[in-house]
Amino acid sequence: MSDFRSPDNSDGELREEIIEEVKEPSMYRVVLHNDHYTTMEFVVDILKTVFHKVVAEATKIMLDVHNKGAGIVGVFTYDVAATKISQVQHMAESAEFPLRCSMEKV
Repeated sequence: MSDFRSPDNSDGELREEIIEEVKEPSMYRVVLHNDHYTTMEFVVDILKTVFHKVVAEATKIMLDVHNKGAGIVGVFTYDVAATKISQVQHMAESAEFPLRCSMEKV
């Protein structure tokens, strides 16, 4: 720990200041992956429930997943992305669907 002395300190000691640089957290893209078993309705429900998407946006993402093989759901910090992926996996397993979700560093 640094010893901060007042500027009028005349004992000749140097005053040290520690400046810490605050770094923005890394961001991660959350991606849903297509499979041949999970229903479109379930994917829309996941997008509404876990990712708080409105029906129109959830439907667009679901169609991307269906037609392109994957769809970007959003960009989050690592902890938020990991939590949302865990929620998706839990809901999919409970409904006996093989739906998978992953994250990619942006």
